Amino acid sequence: MFIFLWTPPHYWPLSMKYAEDYSRAGVPMLGAVDTARSVGAQVVLYAWATVICSLLLVPVGGAGWVYALIALASGAWFLYHCHKLHSMAQSGKPTLKQAMFVFHGSIAYITFVFVGVALDPFVGGPIL
Repeated sequence: MFIFLWTPPHYWPLSMKYAEDYSRAGVPMLGAVDTARSVGAQVVLYAWATVICSLLLVPVGGAGWVYALIALASGAWFLYHCHKLHSMAQSGKPTLKQAMFVFHGSIAYITFVFVGVALDPFVGGPIL
């Protein structure tokens, strides 16, 4: 579920950057068929869903404090940049640089979450 929810806020900013290429190729990516405002809003919604899903591993999956700390910190960082993209799109400012930052940042975010999954059983203990 985490990967499913992570995919839109990862690829849609990329589709903002390459909207013309997607249009010419006839690929209906969101960034090519809708406005930056709409894409930014969808990125924020899916980013929130992704972060919440990642944090559910603590109460549902028994992840410990190390995972919780990594998922919370990296999720907050990812959400901040997604909100920044949305804010820039809402104000009409150029968003392509921020869109690519969110695209690359999403890779860092997912990496941190998976590192947390890998480390937690060895160095983390239960939260309660």
